[in-house]
Amino acid sequence: MGKKMTENKDKITSILTNETHALSHSIFPLSSKYKPEFVFENNMGPNVLWLTEWLVRDMNIVPGMRILDMGCGKAVSSIFLAYEYDVEVWANDLWISAGDNWKRICDVGLQKRIFPIHAEAHALPYAENFFDVIISIDSYHYYGTDQLYLGYLHKFLKPGGEIGIVVPGLYQEFFGKIPEHLTRTQKSGGQFWVWDCCTFHTAQWWKELWSPYEFIDIQICDVMPDGGAVWLEWEKSLAASDVEKMFPSDVEALEEDKNENITFVRMSARRNQIVIEH
Repeated sequence: MGKKMTENKDKITSILTNETHALSHSIFPLSSKYKPEFVFENNMGPNVLWLTEWLVRDMNIVPGMRILDMGCGKAVSSIFLAYEYDVEVWANDLWISAGDNWKRICDVGLQKRIFPIHAEAHALPYAENFFDVIISIDSYHYYGTDQLYLGYLHKFLKPGGEIGIVVPGLYQEFFGKIPEHLTRTQKSGGQFWVWDCCTFHTAQWWKELWSPYEFIDIQICDVMPDGGAVWLEWEKSLAASDVEKMFPSDVEALEEDKNENITFVRMSARRNQIVIEH
């Protein structure tokens, strides 16, 4: 057993570093321990480690908990949670296969703590009341704006358990008047604001979406104060890296935005004892 634990520790250290690097950030000290190459190579959007750390630092996560990581992408957030908090994580994603994520999980020696699942958000294969915590990083806005969705998702959470999300958001609603610098084609060839950005909203919008649900009690609902600047910092670091880019750079649009419109929203809630019929 001791030899196996040592081998697993050696594997996880392959993605860790004590050196200052391009993604070192005083606001995200835990995330700064991870090699930028690992984060860049597995990116699917804004820095998932920064967003995960921002969310869970104000949630009650203790060793041994069972956590559902919804829309986990390439399981980077799941690896972070399992290693930093000594929890078990079900890494659920639709776009990335369980096999691909399993290889990444094994590569860092966390195969006894992380369980990759390929499942659509409306067809989850879990027992009711199974998880202590459910999180979603940069994915909930793709499936959770339906007013009925939380009624479905919350049943997989134990009474007293927490659900937390981080989504791209706005400081103020646009009401159809999208700033031109967000919609025009950038020199990179990309356009920041595309049709599915209609799910970008303010913290108040998200609070109003969740407030009517009698089976949860909202704990936190706020914006990252310098979210646009943090996003821009990530985009600049990614653009300067040698990894193959999944999407055109959004540096130009975020520079012009000057942290006036685009940010991140986080929200967490606790499931209470009220039971609803499904």
